[in-house]
Amino acid sequence: KAMFSGKLQTGLLVVCYFVYLLVGAAVFQALERTAEKQEKIAAAQMKEAFLQSFTHLTVAEMEQFMKNLTEAIQNGVYPVGNKSQVEDSNWDFSNSFFFAGTVVSTIGYGTLRPKTAGGQIFCVFFALFGIPLNIVFLHRVGKMLSLLCKKLGNFLYEKGMRKKKIKFLTLLFFLATGILVFLCLPSLFFQITEGWSYSEGIYFAFITLSTIGFGDYVVGKKPDRNYFSYYRTLVAIWILFGLAWIALLFNL
Repeated sequence: KAMFSGKLQTGLLVVCYFVYLLVGAAVFQALERTAEKQEKIAAAQMKEAFLQSFTHLTVAEMEQFMKNLTEAIQNGVYPVGNKSQVEDSNWDFSNSFFFAGTVVSTIGYGTLRPKTAGGQIFCVFFALFGIPLNIVFLHRVGKMLSLLCKKLGNFLYEKGMRKKKIKFLTLLFFLATGILVFLCLPSLFFQITEGWSYSEGIYFAFITLSTIGFGDYVVGKKPDRNYFSYYRTLVAIWILFGLAWIALLFNL
């Protein structure tokens, strides 16, 4: 019975966690998308005006243009190419879900952030309740993984191996498989999808999973690359399980 209720609790926790992220993503999207669209239209108009009168601009006007351009880029608007990217929103659902995940996991790249007053206030409360929920979730997943560890240990113990050796071997096993599954393979995947070098992929994976999150490398951000549709959602799930693996290592 205890085992069953434990499984039920875990199931509920996982459902609550993902529902929390999905609802958060939907709210961020609703609050931020319109403001972002206006920003993109303004940037496109600014570029248009510049192209029409750049031959006779004063120094002060040029300075102002540079200032506006820098601001637009810092806000994630790149007025590059003919089509102003008004239709491609940084706050589509996949991006919003990714953002919600980086908030609760405290990675916080800083490349995507709420700019409306509503979005910022919501972010405060979302993080306030989301971070503890994330810790509980990771702890539970880590616990489930350490049960796997125990099973592996018991199996080796029955085969007549000493306890100290078992401890060392299980740690080694989870360390090696984790490094392979969460660092080496994803880095190869990033190398192909993002066009980074393999070492940049490793660097990004480590900076992300250690929750340092500088934001100098972020997935799905290059305007000239075609990413498949649920790419960032997939990366968000990799992050969650990668963090759970790190939690398990600390447990061990």
